[in-house]
Amino acid sequence: MKPNFEQYKDIPGTTIFTIESAQKGFHLNQFCMSLRDAKNRERFLADGPAYLAEWPMTDEQKQAVIDRDFQRMLDLGGNVYFLSKIFAAEGLSYVQAVSTMTDMNPEEYQQMMINGGRNIEGWRSKKERGEA
Repeated sequence: MKPNFEQYKDIPGTTIFTIESAQKGFHLNQFCMSLRDAKNRERFLADGPAYLAEWPMTDEQKQAVIDRDFQRMLDLGGNVYFLSKIFAAEGLSYVQAVSTMTDMNPEEYQQMMINGGRNIEGWRSKKERGEA
């Protein structure tokens, strides 16, 4: 029986990596894994669009990589553990990269996490903001 992930779609900041996500993001995630090799990292950092052209990703996925829009990459089937290869290739920490998916700078994001994460009294539903 397949779990009902629909129930999580209204929770802000929650991306569930499903079988469908894995299928949609397969080539994006394979590209990310290629960055484990130093020669591939060098090629990607020297000319990202040329390196991305070698991968059968969608144009939207390639643009998200070029823009370093990690949230968009997640939405397009990226898995955060694979996407970490992109920001690691650029020398960014996990905190620096993940903070780009928030309205906080890295220091604010890090302090929030040290303090226990987002306030439970905060924004609890996308519907509250008319986003769902």
